[in-house]
Formats: sequence, structure tokens, C-alpha cells
Amino acid sequence: MPSNHKKEERPSILIVDDERGTREALAKFLRPSYEVTIAEDGEIGLNLLARNHYDLVLSDIRMPGANGLTILDAALKKTPPPPCILFTAYGSIEAAVDAMKRGAFDFVTKPVNLDQLEILIERAFESGRIKEENAELKKRLDSKFGLENIIGSSAVIQKIIENVRQVAPTRATISITGESGTGKELIAQAIHQFSRRPGRFVAVHCAALPETLLESELFGHEKGSFTGANEQRKGRFELADGGTLFLDEIGEIPLSTQVKLLRVLETRTFERIGGMETLQVDTRVVTATNRDLAAMVAEGAFREDLFYRLDVVSIHIPPLRERQEDIPPLVNHFLAFFAKENGRPPLTISESAMSALCSYSWPGNIRELKNCVERMVVLTRGQIIELDNVPIHIREKITPGITKTILGTSSCDLERNEKILIARALEECKGNRTKAAEKLGISRRTLHRKLAAYGIE
Repeated sequence: MPSNHKKEERPSILIVDDERGTREALAKFLRPSYEVTIAEDGEIGLNLLARNHYDLVLSDIRMPGANGLTILDAALKKTPPPPCILFTAYGSIEAAVDAMKRGAFDFVTKPVNLDQLEILIERAFESGRIKEENAELKKRLDSKFGLENIIGSSAVIQKIIENVRQVAPTRATISITGESGTGKELIAQAIHQFSRRPGRFVAVHCAALPETLLESELFGHEKGSFTGANEQRKGRFELADGGTLFLDEIGEIPLSTQVKLLRVLETRTFERIGGMETLQVDTRVVTATNRDLAAMVAEGAFREDLFYRLDVVSIHIPPLRERQEDIPPLVNHFLAFFAKENGRPPLTISESAMSALCSYSWPGNIRELKNCVERMVVLTRGQIIELDNVPIHIREKITPGITKTILGTSSCDLERNEKILIARALEECKGNRTKAAEKLGISRRTLHRKLAAYGIE
């Protein structure tokens, strides 16, 4: 009797066979260890496959109407496709071989030898696990979210990278804080990639879901537990078992859900909605927020015990305006990325255009910068991003709050930025100060004052 699967991990099997004795015998043999669904013919099997996902399909080849090859084709179109084992009579071996060529895992002859079938089922599940692990490993190796994609030369970014390397292999819960658009999910994915945990990286954006749906997303539900729950569903904690669960915007979780989350973090156990069975998982939790959780605790909007449980290790990402030296490498990184994505040859950026970007405060942080660079790449006709290609709202809102940045390998301050912008504007306008002032987004009087202050003829 199959017995190698934990109760909470019972895989689901669909049996499709028009012979009542065969399908009932198979169901009786498999039900102690698997979730078994039976179909009396191929048409019913196709309908069940269309509505549900199964971890394995067992089907007779020869049936009236939709036969086993039709069932196989339908199963292989699922994502991910379940392995299929087909039953055939001795005189139909040729059809079984054809099924193998089309993607069936294996076949057995009738009458079915249950011991042989048990071995094939275990092999099918083991093959699926290996493929899933290999796919996850390849995804990590090909990942766009490693440390090499945390762009920046500032001391604070280098310190964050050092912290990621240090805490990633541990089991500690990690809290990532920072304004919207600073790259918190990128840091979370890098933590997972360097954690050496074999499971998946699963993200939940807590603010996007109402309370009832959020609990179902996190913990799963049993069939019939609420209106619309037509089948059992695993939650994100189960899907991330052995991996990392990233809870973005953790400050938006309601108090009632906070209680259940605290229990999972403390005991690593939970129940699905509407379920009685206690499930255990080994899921590493990483959270992110742009809110002040300590202030929310003081206001009674966030549980104090959960706050301290989440804040075991804290990584703060400063806004882009506080690390201006990271702007040039980020700009160059996005220029290369969007040029390639849009089928364009490599682009460069002029010093005056870079100065304008460096002098902007970027309230939307890296997300805003990324969108800005994409826009410039798409709208620029030449091979050089000039000052004219920088969005007008950025040129108009250059503020004196930026005092230092890095252009290439040389440092520059606000005065040098303004000198470069003014000189380039005058050059492009052939000395016409009225047009230069208009291009710079300042008054002619302000331009005259700055020309005198900087000694520009």
C-alpha cells in the first residue's frame, strides 16, 4: 500500500476508466494515501481536467468517445502538466508506445498489477519533484534578482549588500523598510537567492487584498468553507514551504489576521480556512513596509508582539535623494536594459542630461527613475540622451536640496551642475539668453543673475 507521503501533502490523482471494477479497485487501493477522483468515461475526465488541477492522471487508453490519448493531450496542456500513466490491453501495446512518444510518463497492461502501479506512481512523483527543483534552481541561476542587480556605489548600498550576504543563510525573520519605489522586493528576492533554501520565493502584496481573501491567500481553504470555495486550495505559506514568503506592505494587514500570522511565526503551524487539520511548514518570512510600524503599535493599529517578532533583523533602504551618488550607475544600468529591450544599439547620456537627473529629488525613488529612463530611451531618436530628452517636469523641478553626486568618476556639486546646464543651454540656443532661460525653465532675470554669479560670459 502506498505510504510514503505525509498526510498534509496528499497528492491528488484522477482515475479515468469506463470499467467500473477497475476504477473502483484502483480508488480503493490509492485512497489511503492520495486524494482520488474517478471519472466513468473520457468526457467526464476531460470536464474534470478543465476545472481542476491533479498531480497525476491514470487513464485507460481505449474508451468510447474521448479516449486515453485525448485525456493525455488535455493533461499535457495544463500548467504544470501532471504526469500521466495509461492502461492498455496486451493487444494495444502499439497505442501505449505512441502515448509515450506524445508525453505519457509510462503505461501498464491490464489487468493492472497494483504493486507495479505503486512503483510507477512513486517514480512519477519523484520525477516531478526533481523537475520542479531543477526548474527552481535554473530560475535562481538565471534570476534577474541577485546581488548583481542591486545597483549602487554608495556606502549605504554596499552595507545593505553586506547585510544580505550575512543574514540570508539564517532562519531569521527579516523586515525591510523604506519609501515606496526604493527596491524592497529586489532585496527580498536577493535574500532568498542567497538563502540556500530549496523552496520557492512567493510574494503577497497585502494591501491589494481584502481581509477575507488575504487569509485565504496566506493559509488556504477547504472546499465549501465559504461561498465560492469550490475546491481545496493551498495558501502561500504552503506554497513557500522550504522557501521564502515575502509579505509586502505588512502594515496593511488587519488585526484579526495579525493574530494568525503571529501564531505561524511562533509555531510554524496553521489550519486552512474551514479545516481542522493542523499543518506544519518551514517557511522563511521576509516583510516590507513603507509605514512606521512602531508608531502604528503606539496607536494600537499593529500588534506589539507581532512587531517584535517581525523585527528580528531590520534592513532600511534610504530614499534615492539621500544617496545621489547611486543615480549615475542606476541611469546607465537602465539605459542598457531598455535599449536592449527595445532593440536599440547602446545609448549614452550627455553630461548636462545626467546633471539634471542627479539634481532632481526623485520622490518616486528608483521606480520613478526607471520609468523616466525608459521614456527617454523610447522617445530619443539619436544615440545620445541630451538635456532636451529629459522630461520637462524634471528640468523645472531641479532643487537646491541636492548638494553632491558622482558623474562617472569625478565629483560635482550643485554649483557645477548649474554651470553645466546653463553653459549647455546657451550653446544650444546660440547665445540667445531668452531662449536659454526658457529651455532651463527659469526667468531671464534669474539667468542673468546666475551668469553674473558664475562669471559666465
